[in-house]
Amino acid sequence: MAKDMPDPEMTLPRNTVDASASWVAKLDLDFIRKHEKTLVHKKHVGPMLVQRPFYPESDGTCHSYILHPPGGVAGGDSLGLRINVGAGASSVLTSPGATKFYRSPHRVSTQRIEITVDAGGACEFLPMENIVFNDARARTETEVTLKGDATFVGWDITSLGRPAAQEAFDMGSFEQRTTITRDGRPIWFERAAFDGDADFLRAAYGLSGQPIFGTMIYAGPLPEDAVETIRQHLEPAEFGQVSISQLQDVVVCRYAGSKVRSARQFFLRSWDLLRRLGLGKAACHPRIWST
Repeated sequence: MAKDMPDPEMTLPRNTVDASASWVAKLDLDFIRKHEKTLVHKKHVGPMLVQRPFYPESDGTCHSYILHPPGGVAGGDSLGLRINVGAGASSVLTSPGATKFYRSPHRVSTQRIEITVDAGGACEFLPMENIVFNDARARTETEVTLKGDATFVGWDITSLGRPAAQEAFDMGSFEQRTTITRDGRPIWFERAAFDGDADFLRAAYGLSGQPIFGTMIYAGPLPEDAVETIRQHLEPAEFGQVSISQLQDVVVCRYAGSKVRSARQFFLRSWDLLRRLGLGKAACHPRIWST
């Protein structure tokens, strides 16, 4: 049974502004394997919660939905999420809606995610997209620590501006940093900074004017020909500008285009194939995606 234990003494992520004028929220989740099922224990500070877990898979994988009731991240807000997946435990995490980074000309909003997966465990972190409003100042960091043969699957999809509302991203900044280590050795590191007036957003060597981009990382056991197998089962042209690369320790899938839906469909198809090849089971979509 999940336990809700607010703990005001928990360490909160740093921010560049006075926290008293902004939302500061932190959520800790611990997934533990017990009696053929993964249980979740939680602690939180501020407006960041998790719904009651679901168990739609026969192997007891825990599906959890992370909630941020305010619905968006304003200037100076600081969100922290820490996930610990124990040995042999397995979890799928997502969110019910997009994370919106609102206009903030003078203050930086931050989101920091820390994920640790013990040997034999699996964490699949599949949130909805980030929407960065014009003139927002936002920074996100994701740090993943894997032990032994642990598996991590994670994606992020970002919309710079709001294309559906004809809002371009020509002011502000958005920074991303992702680090994955296994047994103390770095296996993936990427840092990117997007400024609204930068040529990179429009140049052919950058985003080519596309407002939406995304990356999915798979780190875990896979057959040597995994990427070729995935490519044989996908028609990349139907999704737009996409790529699938198998590096020494990770498989990387990328999308750049004009539709969040296309990015999500590409990642969902790739996730299903990677899951079958690496974890021996088909993708099981969280129920909330159907509501």
